[in-house]
Amino acid sequence: MNDIKQQLSSLPGKPGVYLMFNSGNKVIYVGKAMSLKNRVRQYFHASSNRTAKVNAMISNIFRFEYIVTDTEIEALILECNLIKRHDPKYNILLRDDKTYPYIKVTINEEYPRVMKTRQVLKDKAKYFGPYTVLDKINEVLGIIKEAYPIRDCSKNIARMLARKERPCLNYHIGKCMGPCKSYKAKKEYLEMIDEIIMLLSGKSEELIDQIQTKMKESAAKLNYELAAKCRDQLIALDRLKEKQKINSDKLVNQDYIAIASSGGLACVQIFFVRDGKLVHREHFTLTDEYVNERKNTISAFIKQYYNAKFDIPKEIFIEEAIEEQEVIDSWLSDKRGNKVKVNIPIKGDKKKVLDLVRKNADIILNNLLLEKEKEAKESKTFSEELGELLGIKEHVYRVEGFDISNISGVESVGSMVVFENGEAIRKDYRRFKIKTIEGANDYGSIEEIICRRFKRGLEETKGIIDKEISFDKGKFSVFPDIIMIDGGKGQVSSVEKSLLKLGLNIPVCGMVKDNKHTLRGLYFDKTEYKLSSQTSIYRLLAYIQDEAHRFALNYHKSLRNKSMLASILRKIPYIGEKKSKILMKFFLDIKRIKGASVEDLYKVEGISSTDAQRIYSFFQHRRL
Repeated sequence: MNDIKQQLSSLPGKPGVYLMFNSGNKVIYVGKAMSLKNRVRQYFHASSNRTAKVNAMISNIFRFEYIVTDTEIEALILECNLIKRHDPKYNILLRDDKTYPYIKVTINEEYPRVMKTRQVLKDKAKYFGPYTVLDKINEVLGIIKEAYPIRDCSKNIARMLARKERPCLNYHIGKCMGPCKSYKAKKEYLEMIDEIIMLLSGKSEELIDQIQTKMKESAAKLNYELAAKCRDQLIALDRLKEKQKINSDKLVNQDYIAIASSGGLACVQIFFVRDGKLVHREHFTLTDEYVNERKNTISAFIKQYYNAKFDIPKEIFIEEAIEEQEVIDSWLSDKRGNKVKVNIPIKGDKKKVLDLVRKNADIILNNLLLEKEKEAKESKTFSEELGELLGIKEHVYRVEGFDISNISGVESVGSMVVFENGEAIRKDYRRFKIKTIEGANDYGSIEEIICRRFKRGLEETKGIIDKEISFDKGKFSVFPDIIMIDGGKGQVSSVEKSLLKLGLNIPVCGMVKDNKHTLRGLYFDKTEYKLSSQTSIYRLLAYIQDEAHRFALNYHKSLRNKSMLASILRKIPYIGEKKSKILMKFFLDIKRIKGASVEDLYKVEGISSTDAQRIYSFFQHRRL
């Protein structure tokens, strides 16, 4: 605390961002301030007005850091980015595991493409989205490609023209105007890209007017072919107009945001109004132990949501006043390029729409809470059923399942899957390549991976106690309440042998299969316990067994494919280990290399045209 007092005395009275750390050196809170000196000091002065959340956070602060910025808007942007990076415990977080797709227009290319992507890169391309409904983005892309014959290949156009290569089938059937055939159409091609960008930017009405004018002018000049193309474009673009529930006489762009919260969950519902029409709605969940303290929830959501969004409307309507509203207005205006205003409607049509959004948020939140309650009951039932079945008194929260995979002892691997409260924790899954055991020895292999897993866990635990590593760096430091092994008496004995060597006492169960390779029962404490396939515990244990098998099998397949691929490639003259690795990294699968053309092979960096021809000829010869 003395260090904190010293830090507090040297805080500058400038805008910036502060980060609170716990004793494990993990960021537990990120905040912004107009004056770091005034804001950070408030946390360490006694006050009866503190919320439960702030009191809980302060009791866990070990130290803090701060970053000075020039303006409060810069601090807000930095705060958003740091929250996303550190996932702090005491910030209200937008929990959205989905990675939403964007439409990308590659204006950084000579002949731009229009494609779907889930990554926004700093590559000078234009991105539109995110699209929260996959069918919607596929529909938009389909109509664009129907209306505009642009390329969708990734070929090097300049190289194709220089080599006078033939265009693909899309050119011959009229789905691509064929920039690889001639540079003459470049102006027309770029005009199509400009129109597509207008459409994706929400200027559909302006674009339709332009195309209608162009169609009439073409018809007047007796250029019926161009007029027919314009007509087809208008028909395709008209299909993008959906049946709307809400309409306005004014062509306005607005977002309506309402929030419902209860039981540590909050549901944020958004209605998107574009050109005066309700075009879509979406909901998001916020999780926080103290989310029912609504004061900053909407503000936190707005900052996190619009930080990664490109389509920002002129007006955003919310239910109640938020902190930093002027700063947020300025920040959103900078992102949009013109004025954006966050408003609170008191009455009228806008208030009615917002009430409707709130009703939708309430309905979705109730459904989420029911699901959460159901999951809690099921996970509690698993622990209780397992305890009753095996006579285990302790509550089983974390389960680790293990399996071995090999074919005749070749490329033996092990897998570890993790379940907490009956839910798969995939970030904690681990895989092992068997190092000390040769041949098909499942007992020896399971003994090795158990020994490696828990030896590493003990080493990490010691490092955490000695403060050599932080808790969040320990990949194996969390131990299970019970271990599930695919197998019976022999596998269980091998695991217990490894645990005994390490001085650990963790219950071990064997998941025994019947002659149809499905779960039959559990082997525990020298006894096999039968399971009914109609129980929830059976379904979860079968899932754990399947997951461990799937994870091990996929790893084994990947190693086997790489080994097979490398051995085959090295038979090709002048293709050594280095070039084999390059090809393996690029194609990933032997079938894809076998089916690749000379042009496809030549695309691989490090593979010359001569190499490409050799590889192609080698596989062609093997087919004969």
